[in-house]
Amino acid sequence: MDSQKEALQRIISTLANKNDEIQNFIDTLNHTLKGVQENSSNILSELDEEFDSLYSILDEVKESMINCIKQEQARKSQELQSQISQCNNALENSEELLEFATRSLDIKEPEEFSKAARQIKDRVTMASAFRLSLKPKVSDNMTHLMVDFSQERQMLQTLKFLPVPKAPEIDPVECLVADNSVTVAWRMLEEDNKIDHFILEHRKTNYDGLPRVKDERCWEIIDNIKGTEYTLSGLKFDSKYMNFRVRACNKAVAGEYSDPVTLETKALNFNLDNSSSHLNLKVEDTCVEWDPTGGKGQESKMKGKENKGSVHVTSLKKHTRSGTPSPKRTSVGSRPPAVRGSRDRFTGESYTVLGDTAIESGQHYWEVKAQKDCKSYSVGVAYKTLGKFDQLGKTNTSWCIHVNNWLQNTFAAKHNNKVKALDVTVPEKIGVFCDFDGGQLSFYDANSKQLLYSFKTKFTQPVLPGFMVWCGGLSLSTGMQVPSAVRTLQKSENGMTGSASSLNNVVTQ
Repeated sequence: MDSQKEALQRIISTLANKNDEIQNFIDTLNHTLKGVQENSSNILSELDEEFDSLYSILDEVKESMINCIKQEQARKSQELQSQISQCNNALENSEELLEFATRSLDIKEPEEFSKAARQIKDRVTMASAFRLSLKPKVSDNMTHLMVDFSQERQMLQTLKFLPVPKAPEIDPVECLVADNSVTVAWRMLEEDNKIDHFILEHRKTNYDGLPRVKDERCWEIIDNIKGTEYTLSGLKFDSKYMNFRVRACNKAVAGEYSDPVTLETKALNFNLDNSSSHLNLKVEDTCVEWDPTGGKGQESKMKGKENKGSVHVTSLKKHTRSGTPSPKRTSVGSRPPAVRGSRDRFTGESYTVLGDTAIESGQHYWEVKAQKDCKSYSVGVAYKTLGKFDQLGKTNTSWCIHVNNWLQNTFAAKHNNKVKALDVTVPEKIGVFCDFDGGQLSFYDANSKQLLYSFKTKFTQPVLPGFMVWCGGLSLSTGMQVPSAVRTLQKSENGMTGSASSLNNVVTQ
């Protein structure tokens, strides 16, 4: 019966996954159909604009040519009209002279005849009819303004859609995910020397397999990539996967997208758990800061919310010269418990805040940076069972390194109330590496990746990132892969560093 139920559960799970896959594919098809309709409408509008632009150019050229013809017609007409006018004037004068000469033949008196003959001779000599060119200044030929658009018609008849580059292919084998960077490599299946550049698009997702249409982030675009490889650096891996696709572009258009590729970008992401942190700590998602007035403020807010007996808070008896209570000399009594079901709020001298995500397996890495004036802080891990009065490193359920800049400067590794001084400079930022399965907790200079200290143990329960801070603040960087340099160091670290057992023989605090 049990085996049949298990088999049925597997069938149900398989069917549910298949249904989810088919539904995602239907969503993709519907999204594609909508895209076809929208893109077709846009392309038709662009086609109309292109042809309207072409018509406009043809109209402008036609108008220009018509003006040329009209101007040439006007010029020639003016020349011919001028010649006609000159000829008419010459002809009129010549006819008048002819009539005068004809009348002169009838003169009987010799003197008068001689006088008339001389006048006629002089007038003929000066007559415009004999100085007039009888050749037209222009011809009626207009063939120099004729056109032949046969080649242009052929060219217009060859108008066609632009050549579109083929889709590239992303090569998952050549892609690399390391050190919070992703290198994506692709290739063209057919050589195309007209490709000008590529466009790479990426987005984060928590789904494996084909990209989903619904409930996904927008694609982010990286344009004008000249090569066939690109590296995205400095990423925060706050999702399990990233989708990638690429398209080739020539000088005019972009081609089809490549088939999308999904790469795993899993890393530990956590925030600080404000619900169980000490009341003197001001906690945000990835920042914690000491707040000496926080307890009083929190207490006043919580009055009236408690249904159980009264709460007595002892006064702060001793203070430092600056007025800030010392972590060793401050005595803080019980405070109102947080409204939380999993654990009590840290109190007393345990100025502690834990991460909100437990580590149960695998290798993980995060980084911590302290404010420059921070007087005291610890960074490490602890079991969930860490007591509300317990300080990091003072129990067998927590491991940490501790920095003290108050009264005297110390830098030490702590576990089970044992201390080992570290003869290294406190780095600006501390990297924490936790190998749960391998039972290893190591601390590094986050910038140089120099090993500071390493605990070797066997974790018997899930651990939580833990932090203590007094008179200062800490900021976290999560969503980080284990750096390659740290992985390399881990391979050669055995036998070269301190371990939890080395703390057994040092003086307790």
